Amino acid sequence: MDLSIMDLLKTIILGVVEGLTEWLPVSSTGHMILVDEFIQLNVSKSFMDMFLVVIQLGAILAVVALNFEKLNPWSSWKTRQEKRETFSLWKKVLFACVPAAVIGLLFNDYMEKHFMTAQVVAASLIFYGIMFILVENYNKHRRPRINDLARLDYKTAFIIGVFQVLSLIPGTSRSGSTILGGIIFGTSRYVAAEFTFFLAIPVMFGASLLKIVKFGLDFSSSELVILLVGMVTAFIVSILSIKFLMSYIKTNDFKAFGWYRIILGIVVIAYLLMIGDPTANN
Repeated sequence: MDLSIMDLLKTIILGVVEGLTEWLPVSSTGHMILVDEFIQLNVSKSFMDMFLVVIQLGAILAVVALNFEKLNPWSSWKTRQEKRETFSLWKKVLFACVPAAVIGLLFNDYMEKHFMTAQVVAASLIFYGIMFILVENYNKHRRPRINDLARLDYKTAFIIGVFQVLSLIPGTSRSGSTILGGIIFGTSRYVAAEFTFFLAIPVMFGASLLKIVKFGLDFSSSELVILLVGMVTAFIVSILSIKFLMSYIKTNDFKAFGWYRIILGIVVIAYLLMIGDPTANN
């Protein structure tokens, strides 16, 4: 394929959407599926299916870059106790990844075949938007029992991991489902969001590796450029998105994201009623 300036611009737009929506609880996959219908790259369907997942590596690298010291158990700046706590954090992350890894490996192909539709995205956007509002109302007068990531126990970490399974359905949001799980089971918003970011690292690296293996390493030069541009854009925008979210939740709840999801879901349904399902021919 010949790489055009328009394809590069479209790739940058997709990278911006990925970087903005991966960490905000509004569903990056849902947004990427919908945006892809209007901003279509001149690539094969198999490459696009792979691209929509692997572009998330850029977003993941943003988490690693922003939290490298916190995630590095061998840091010379840490005390022995701090190193033990970092190893413990990684054990909790890996333990919490088990449910999504098992279910994802077993049902990934089925999910892609039956759930990658605009109707599912719209329904998930609305449902979890309502859930955010209900959970925040329920949580208004509760005091979180876990206000520090170091105090997160293995049981709560695993429960958050179970909630991550819900994100296998497009439109749910990986960060949204795990943050909801954390809040419901006693973590502060900040701890829930922070653990969600770390939890995504092995899950998204694993999902990207599976997609690359499935696609194969025989990239054309144009495909490689598109993939790298998308990842770099997602990385840069993710840095800003993560900083915004962690600052925002210090003084705000998640209701605004709930209302955004509901409104977007309604817009998608209205579009489907007027135009039809844009994913029907995929």
